Amino acid sequence: MDPASDIQTALVTAWRADAPLALLVGEGAIFDAPPKGAKPPYVTILRHDTAPRDGDETPGLEHRLTVHCWSAEPSRRAALEIAYRIEQIATAGALAPAHTRLTLRRHVRTDTTIDLATGRARAAVQLRLFSEPSEE
Repeated sequence: MDPASDIQTALVTAWRADAPLALLVGEGAIFDAPPKGAKPPYVTILRHDTAPRDGDETPGLEHRLTVHCWSAEPSRRAALEIAYRIEQIATAGALAPAHTRLTLRRHVRTDTTIDLATGRARAAVQLRLFSEPSEE
């Protein structure tokens, strides 16, 4: 498995297991790819970009993720509540990528908007993670 898929799987697993987040978006509303036809609220990883970040002896990657948190209504507050849980789990929660070790987890920024086409609120959470292959 490649590190990006490994990390994405670990994030989605941790988010799906979080009871407070499930109260905000419901069961089965966290996706690692944008859903076709799903109705908000839901969370999806919109982008996951990687770049080499090799150390002296260890190969590594920098990961930049953009996670969209959609509210069912035009409420920035509702979108931000979802975004806060996403950020907390991604930066401080128990993540267990199978073949990858995370060496840095940071929240970069959160942007909000009201989608003019649907009237729903969206928060975009940007995360920065560094990874190295695990010892396994």
